[in-house]
Amino acid sequence: MSETGNRLRRLLESPNFEPQNYVKQLSQQSDGDRDLQEHRQKIQNLADETAQNLKKNVYKNYRQFIETAKEISYLESEMYQLSHILTEQKSIMESITQSLLSTDKDQTSKEMQAAFPKETEELKQRTLTSLLEKVEGGKNIMDTPGRHLVYNGDLLEYDVDNMAPIQKVHAFLMNDCLLIATWLPNRRGTVKYKYNALYDLESFAVVNVKDNPPMKDMFKILMFPDSRIFQAENSKIKKEWLEILDETKKNKANKDGRKKEEEVPTSPVRAEVSTNPFDEDEQADAGESVNLSLEWIQELPEDLDVCIAQRDFEGAVDLLDKLNEYLKDQPVTQKVKELRNKVDERVRQLTEVLVFELSPDRSLRGGPKATRRAVSQLIRLGQSTKACELFLKNRAVAVQTAIRQLRIEGATLLYIHKLCNIFFTSLLETAKEFEMDFAGNTGCYSAFVVWSRSAMRMFVDAFIKQVFDSKESLSTAAECVNVAKEHCQQLTEIGLDLTFTLQSLLVKDVKAALLSYKDIIMEATKHRNSEEMWRRMNLMTPEALTKLKDEMQSSGMSTFDTYVGDDCWVNLSYTVVAFTKQMLSFLEEGLKLYIPELHMVLLESLREIILVAVQHVDYSLRCEQDPEKKAFIMLNAGFLHDTVLPEVERRFEEVVGKPAKQLKDLRKSTRPVRINPESTTSLV
Repeated sequence: MSETGNRLRRLLESPNFEPQNYVKQLSQQSDGDRDLQEHRQKIQNLADETAQNLKKNVYKNYRQFIETAKEISYLESEMYQLSHILTEQKSIMESITQSLLSTDKDQTSKEMQAAFPKETEELKQRTLTSLLEKVEGGKNIMDTPGRHLVYNGDLLEYDVDNMAPIQKVHAFLMNDCLLIATWLPNRRGTVKYKYNALYDLESFAVVNVKDNPPMKDMFKILMFPDSRIFQAENSKIKKEWLEILDETKKNKANKDGRKKEEEVPTSPVRAEVSTNPFDEDEQADAGESVNLSLEWIQELPEDLDVCIAQRDFEGAVDLLDKLNEYLKDQPVTQKVKELRNKVDERVRQLTEVLVFELSPDRSLRGGPKATRRAVSQLIRLGQSTKACELFLKNRAVAVQTAIRQLRIEGATLLYIHKLCNIFFTSLLETAKEFEMDFAGNTGCYSAFVVWSRSAMRMFVDAFIKQVFDSKESLSTAAECVNVAKEHCQQLTEIGLDLTFTLQSLLVKDVKAALLSYKDIIMEATKHRNSEEMWRRMNLMTPEALTKLKDEMQSSGMSTFDTYVGDDCWVNLSYTVVAFTKQMLSFLEEGLKLYIPELHMVLLESLREIILVAVQHVDYSLRCEQDPEKKAFIMLNAGFLHDTVLPEVERRFEEVVGKPAKQLKDLRKSTRPVRINPESTTSLV
């Protein structure tokens, strides 16, 4: 940048810059409009340079943002794994502590039960009954035998999304469930609370919420797919809630496990011998036992809840694989069925979470690789068909969004280049990711082929709207179609050929463009024919003549120099030369747009255009009386018949690979003959 530009930049960037004073001072110092225009141009140049730098910085920072987002995602995954490891270590330490203290607790419990056999439990039940009398709608809670109160207290509930306080609640922790009751604003007698929710201890997981002032002393209860956050009065009460909840859940799990183990036949009566051969498997199952008292099996449902809550999908699927491997050769007993029912519920929850991860509502950034985690886990769960369907839906929305966000600016050809780069790059990345994720599921490949065809229709809709609906010239349309075909060819590297699909979707609009441009050429030719004076063409300057010769040589008119006269004269009429240029241009653009389905359309269009010129020459020969002009007309007719038409045939057959029979027949039917000046017959 020049010194003047740097000085202007520093002035505009100064903190004390005042636009009004600057404009007033500038208008006083300027001599006229010219100075103001020059100064305006300097400011405009500075604005353009600033905008360019801003675009570069935005692009650079955007790349850095993507890399940072990837690193954050990796860090988040590692933090989830670390949290899971810490949770496992905590459970191990607690189990060790419990095993060390179990002897003392059992002894104390036996002494208390011996001294007060039923007093403690009856007291807890009476306490629970008296408390539930204060809860509106809680009368039926005590219908379950053996249910008693463990702990209760006031809590403040917060909104999970925006962490705003919602309501004050009172929680009742019982030996098999958790009751949440809300405070009544208008009390009626002894009733203080209103029934809100009742959760079985096995249906939720408790997670500690790290203090983040002013949000502190909180813990979360996870019931997939919902969750609730509560705040205790202080850290001591929060700690009591967490410890008692954890201990109560473990006591219930141990109690249920002991009940199942102690289930034995109540009568020693000899079993009857069944004559049904299908009962043999049941008797064998009854004779065999499956050891489900292992600690990791007892805690499996809760561990699955924690993994789902912490989005540790790999850990959850690993646990399921471990269980399936353990039960693979085991008999299917009643205990196994009950365990399967619990696990199947968690599998359903995990599947719903993974499906949500692949839904188009989620962020589409990161490309196809961002879906790999959820897809791989769904495949491991035996949901490969669903994973394939969701993956392709996600990529379809991503492609549609990318096309919709592409700005329509500049020339049409530039926009088509951007459109093809975005679409075909996305299609190629999707194909590679699909091949990687579904390598062992060959049955899904047909779904990908169907999806690629639908994606191509989406691309063609945007292509047609910009190229054909906007009435672009035939040359621009041909260039755009050629760009799309070249990108289509790149897909053959991975074994995907969509060229036929592209052509079949474009055939209607390409045909309409060819017919429309044919009509334009015919109208222009007729208009020039109406003003034809049959005079030699004078290009006035050698440069113009050289330019015309180069154009004709590049179009295949190798014998055009024989029609060039002295100085800047050409021994052809302006109408014939203009027709030749338009005709050859239409031929080249039509060949670029050539599709086998449009073979006859292109041939008939060429034939109709040629007939307009031929009929005009024929009419002029019949009507002209001047011998010199007749000779000049015959010279132009020979140029059309001997030079232009053969070149059209040769070029058509070279590109298409088929003979142009209609054009050959037309050339034969219009063969010019040498005539007398008095003759009125010109073409045979």
